[in-house]
Amino acid sequence: MPNSAAQRIRVLIVDDSALIRGMLSEFINRQPDMVVVGAAPDPIAARDMIRNLNPDVLTLDVEMPRMDGIDFLEKLMRLRPMPVVMVSTMTQQGADTTLRALELGAVDFVAKPKLDVSKGMQASANEIVEKVRLAASAHVRRQAAPSASLSTPVLALGSRASTEKLLIIGASTGGTEAIKEVLMPMPPDAPGILVTQHMPPGFTKSFAQRLDGLCKISVKEAEDNERILPGHAYIAPGDFHLLVRKSGANYVTALSSDAPVNRHRPSVEVLFRSAAQCVGSNAIGIMLTGMGKDGASAMLEMKRAGAFTVAQDEATCVVFGMPKEAIAAGGVDEILPLGAIAGRVLAALRAGGGIRHRI
Repeated sequence: MPNSAAQRIRVLIVDDSALIRGMLSEFINRQPDMVVVGAAPDPIAARDMIRNLNPDVLTLDVEMPRMDGIDFLEKLMRLRPMPVVMVSTMTQQGADTTLRALELGAVDFVAKPKLDVSKGMQASANEIVEKVRLAASAHVRRQAAPSASLSTPVLALGSRASTEKLLIIGASTGGTEAIKEVLMPMPPDAPGILVTQHMPPGFTKSFAQRLDGLCKISVKEAEDNERILPGHAYIAPGDFHLLVRKSGANYVTALSSDAPVNRHRPSVEVLFRSAAQCVGSNAIGIMLTGMGKDGASAMLEMKRAGAFTVAQDEATCVVFGMPKEAIAAGGVDEILPLGAIAGRVLAALRAGGGIRHRI
């Protein structure tokens, strides 16, 4: 890990609260591989500091004087893209605001506590510095025209598509936009889809509603013991593991409040392992961008059970952590750029029969 002044991660803090600016500076400057190069009380001041200080990472509040943080983020990602971590009470109160920030290209977010700010920020110190460190090495997504997978019409699967097939998706950092790109081309008769995205309580329902308004399929936050239907996607609720179970001839959802796995609840490992055990060769597993190794060993279990497995490639990942670990574990059949995943999955489904053996 870098420790010389020239090698350290250069962080610019943008927040109208002097208390928050001071606490973030304290947390970051304690790290041997980071240094705060400036602290701006609003986006107008930050604009000049970015030009003069050339930071590696920006922490950004939402509600500030002179210019809203979201408006500033939109301009920043268009004119001078760089890694941004949102640090704001709005990320907890207004999940839609957070999702908009991630949509615009923010790498991740940390929620300020609503009460007892000083104590709450101290409790979040490790999370804050970890996310700033991660952001420094993330692939920043520039504002661009939709990829071919979003702009190209996709035909319905027709009678050859089996309702017994399931798509199983796991993601973390950068995953909200990656999931959107995979789900938007799915036709109304696509197989049922289960998704675990690392996200805290209070955000997954808004995330599902946002996707539901954009996709041809129906998207909802998963509930316990509901039948998994074609043309529907089910998002794991924050703080609950999502699993797939068999009930007679049907697949159903199951929610669990068991202990976190790989430090996460919901955990991709839990979802993928349930798919390996219950769905077997009728599953298609998709590992998208994310930090860490959650789901890697269970994706290998899916592959060994006959599932067709796909991982997002490094070039299109915000963080090539979870896909890299799944590939290293031997659990991935194909490595694809994000824009090609939906089309490849649909082609495999249209081929019918044993998905993995028809590619």
